[in-house]
Amino acid sequence: MILTDSHTHLYYETDAVKREALVQRAIANGVSRLFLPNVDSSSISLVMSLAAEYPDNCFAMLGLHPCDVKENYQAELDVIYAALSKHKVYAVGEIGIDLYWDKTTLAIQVDAFRQQIEWAKQRDLPIVIHCREAFDEVFDVLADEHDERLKGIFHCFTGTAEQAEKIIRLGFYLGIGGVVTYKNSGLDKVVADLPLDRIVLETDSPYLTPVPFRGKPNESSYLLHIAQKVADLKQLPIAEIAGITTENSKNIFLR
Repeated sequence: MILTDSHTHLYYETDAVKREALVQRAIANGVSRLFLPNVDSSSISLVMSLAAEYPDNCFAMLGLHPCDVKENYQAELDVIYAALSKHKVYAVGEIGIDLYWDKTTLAIQVDAFRQQIEWAKQRDLPIVIHCREAFDEVFDVLADEHDERLKGIFHCFTGTAEQAEKIIRLGFYLGIGGVVTYKNSGLDKVVADLPLDRIVLETDSPYLTPVPFRGKPNESSYLLHIAQKVADLKQLPIAEIAGITTENSKNIFLR
């Protein structure tokens, strides 16, 4: 059984011994494909070093996280754009709009989002979207930018069935993480009705830890519990969920 964590910030752990343990625990749980989203210019080297250290397991993405879109965002984008030409990457991400922390930066978040979508189109890469309290704003950009080259994952999907349908109609996949295991999230009811061919699994480690480890730092090995929850909702063997979601990830990342 091969599980794919389509979104993990493993590189946040800078202690080499602890990081090695995180990777090995993931592999021991069948989570042998780990996709690493970048957040800003300073994390490029961390992402690329981990991908180089584990070339069969860790795969890099590069992008500017919306929470890191500040006054100097164009300089940040220039550094990341240059890195895209130097390194093998599998997506542009994570990118998008976040209005939870700061609504005053919406205009520059949208500009950064659009620029990075264009990079992805130029390179025939998927995008990995961060969206927090900004579904309408994100969807408006995606609808405006939509063409046959636009593809990717709506990371950490926690929305409604109607929102899921709108995303799927644009050709995107939904990243399902630890929130699906939370008792009162309501996401379980949405996921139960989602088409499996449009789902990928993720941890977003070290955040959004699934039950039964909620309250502790998340890690990619815990993807097993997310996969088991989806398997229970779909009334299918976990191996089948692993196979379908991993195949979906290969269709997205071409890896």
